[in-house]
Amino acid sequence: MTVQTFDVVVVGGGAVGENAADYATRAGLSAAIVEAELLGGECSYWACMPSKALLRTGHAVAAVRRLPGTTADFDPAAVLARRDSFTHDWNDESQVEWAEGAGITVVRGHGRLTGEKTVDVVGGPAGAQTLTARRAVVLCTGSVPVRPPVPGLDTVRTWTSRDATSAKEIPTRLGVLGGGVVGCELAQAFRRLGSEVTLVQNESRLLPGSEPFAGERVAAALREEGIDLRLDQKLDSVAPDGDAIAMHVGSATITVDELLVATGRRPNTDSVGLETVGLEPGKPVTVDDTGLVEGVEGEWLYAAGDVTGRALLTHQGKYAARIVGAVIAARSIGAEVDTRPWGEHVTTADHAAVPQVVFTDPEVASVGRTESQARAAGIDVRVVDLPIAVGGSSLQADGYDGAARLVVDEGRGILAGVTFVGQDVAEMIHAATVAIVGEVPMARLWHAVPAYPTISEVWLRLLEAYRAPA
Repeated sequence: MTVQTFDVVVVGGGAVGENAADYATRAGLSAAIVEAELLGGECSYWACMPSKALLRTGHAVAAVRRLPGTTADFDPAAVLARRDSFTHDWNDESQVEWAEGAGITVVRGHGRLTGEKTVDVVGGPAGAQTLTARRAVVLCTGSVPVRPPVPGLDTVRTWTSRDATSAKEIPTRLGVLGGGVVGCELAQAFRRLGSEVTLVQNESRLLPGSEPFAGERVAAALREEGIDLRLDQKLDSVAPDGDAIAMHVGSATITVDELLVATGRRPNTDSVGLETVGLEPGKPVTVDDTGLVEGVEGEWLYAAGDVTGRALLTHQGKYAARIVGAVIAARSIGAEVDTRPWGEHVTTADHAAVPQVVFTDPEVASVGRTESQARAAGIDVRVVDLPIAVGGSSLQADGYDGAARLVVDEGRGILAGVTFVGQDVAEMIHAATVAIVGEVPMARLWHAVPAYPTISEVWLRLLEAYRAPA
């Protein structure tokens, strides 16, 4: 078995692992990335990029149709071709070229811990290898889909989100199980690409992690487009129906050609060797705010991204990975690690300022805590709700219909959370993220004047409502 030694060994070559390795090499450390599939990972090839490519054309056409005197249409085959261009036809040569140019060694195969600072790699073209780390091993193995215990599910062909985002043909009839982000986005994408879509959600609303009004508005939009929403209903069982699939929902039988199971994800820790360092496989890897894995002695094992079970979002994982790389570099030379809140080496934003966009139409853009989350955290909350009805929104689309919410921490006089719902609101959320991370006082926000005429003018209306006498 070949043995190689690096300062840092990163297990998992998605966007998170790439960032951890990159920030280590920027600090002068040697780094290797172990990846069994495509370098660039889920986001590049099966999640963020291809799913948004599938959505974008339909959204643009819908936006054009909201303006008077305009018509627009599109060819679904062209949408699939454009999607393929973003995934480079599922070829990672450009990602490997980037990594090697950054001084990162790419090791192909499945990596698993076999002890302190040791990773065995199998299944790659170079045969079995052992990688040892002088400084640190970083686990960035991401997450995998959760498969619910639905009777008959193992007897039929099902799609994961990977199958949906890499589909070569548009199914005539698509069933979607799950009303979270993936379920909602892909239901709308395939409806606009021509599928008849039925979505089954066992909760009473869509997007249960968002503010209630967000899920309600997305549900209304999906219904208007002809998606059959079965909310607060359970998929009792499924069975083959010739080449199709029979979904049994209560007393109804719904026949579909493909069934997308979008019922969440869990950290991918089943086969990464956690048991060899005293941790339990199948569980999230618990880390402190520097990314150091808890329960393992020696300050050598780190983790970042979905594998930690924190915010399962690419941008948050990359943020954590940047910090992990910087922490490893600092500790390697005996430098002080800044662990103050919002310090250089801690992931404070994971607790208070996580931004997210649901790329449905309308978009849902949020950051920080929802009202219920803020109250559960013991925050003295004041909520400001307004429709998005300003000059900029009326210019953006005839009949523009959006909504905004501020969740204010009255005790500290700062924002605890913000949610926007509406066409083209995604690009507005970073302003709210900056306000929350910067803990900008509400009185100071009053002086942040939004440009006219933009949708951002809703900030002025929200602050006026907040300042108005009770």
